[in-house]
Formats: sequence, structure tokens, C-alpha cells
Amino acid sequence: MKKPILVAWSGGKDCLMALDRLLNDPQWRVVGLLTTITTQFDRVAMHGIRRDVLRAQAAALGLPLIESELEYPASNAAYETAFAASLDTARAITPDLNHIAFGDLFLTDVRSWRETLLQRLDWHAVLPLWHEPTDILARRFHAAGHRAVLTCVDTTQLAADFSGRDFDPALLAEFPAGVDPCGENGEFHTLSYAGPCFRQRLHLQRGENVLRDGRFQYTDFLLGPVSS
Repeated sequence: MKKPILVAWSGGKDCLMALDRLLNDPQWRVVGLLTTITTQFDRVAMHGIRRDVLRAQAAALGLPLIESELEYPASNAAYETAFAASLDTARAITPDLNHIAFGDLFLTDVRSWRETLLQRLDWHAVLPLWHEPTDILARRFHAAGHRAVLTCVDTTQLAADFSGRDFDPALLAEFPAGVDPCGENGEFHTLSYAGPCFRQRLHLQRGENVLRDGRFQYTDFLLGPVSS
């Protein structure tokens, strides 16, 4: 029998690649997505994706969505409490559920923190993409038909005008030396909107650009009308 698994969902490309891997792995049955929302902004934490866009993603992927709400700013303890409550919600729906997948790539401190927290909560972390070369993953993402845009850029690591652009081979070719092709060091965040995992593509409209905390360049994306 396939084991049920939840996917930690940011709305970006790495969690989409992790989801794609799990959907094609006969040992797993994906039962839902779990996302952290900042209540004041009504957006996905860090990625800045609007809640209605997030919900449209989940609907297009055909998966239930659990929204873990968190105030901003929030302490680590507050995050862990909200995260634990969301895992309890997921397990109440699927009683034999005790695995959650992440799109982490190579940050060992992040992995260690997740595993320690999950062990305390009687859960297990699954990392389908762990230690795969990020340059290969980045190229494979677009070649496989997945589509995403950059929603946020850390301007201490990458020029602000990269925000809002398509995540494609042309973008990858312009990254300066030292920038991870998947943004694993926090250089940028993405929003996935189409590809083989989606039942239908999201129709997005680009909104305004906003610099926050004197450092993070965000590009807003709204749901646009579906063309006939």
C-alpha cells in the first residue's frame, strides 16, 4: 500500500519539483499541501504569494490545502506551535499520516532543525531532492514543462530587476557567479503557475514592485481573467 504524505508548500518551484517526484513514486500517496500564511499580509511567508493565488494553485493541482496562520513578526516558538497544530489537523483527516516532504536541497542546518522538530511531534521528514545538483535541477524544471516566476529577490545577493521575471534558461544564463541556480541560499523565491502537475495553468497578472526592509524586492502577482 502507498504511504500517505503531506507536502510543505511555499508555492514555489522547489516544492513543486518535490511534489512531482512524489506523485511519480509508487511508494507515496500525496494527501495534501501545508502552507504558512502571514496573517497581516494575507500572503505566503517569504514568497509573498497572495492567498487567493495559493488557493488557485492547490485547486489546479487537485490537492487539499492546510493553511498555517502566523503573525508577523513571529518567534520560532510561535512558528513551531502553529506548525504542530496544522500537522494535527492533517492527521485528523488522514489518521495514518506521519510523513511530510520538503523541497530542501542542501542546507544541512535547515534539515537538522526540521528533523529535530518533527521527531518531537512524532513525524518524519522526506526530502526527495536532497543533494541533487541545483544547476541540473534548475534546467530540468523548465525542460520538463514546469513554469514559474520570481516573486522576491534578496538585493544583497541579486539585482532587484530579476524580480518578476520568468524562471527559464535565459534567466539562468544571466545569474552572476555565486548565485545558486535554485536560489537555495535565499537569493530569490518563486511562484509556480503551470506544468505537468497542474490540471490547468494559472493566469497571472503582474502587479507592483515593492522593496521591503530595504533589501527584499517583491513583485506582486494577481489572478487574471481566463482567456476564452
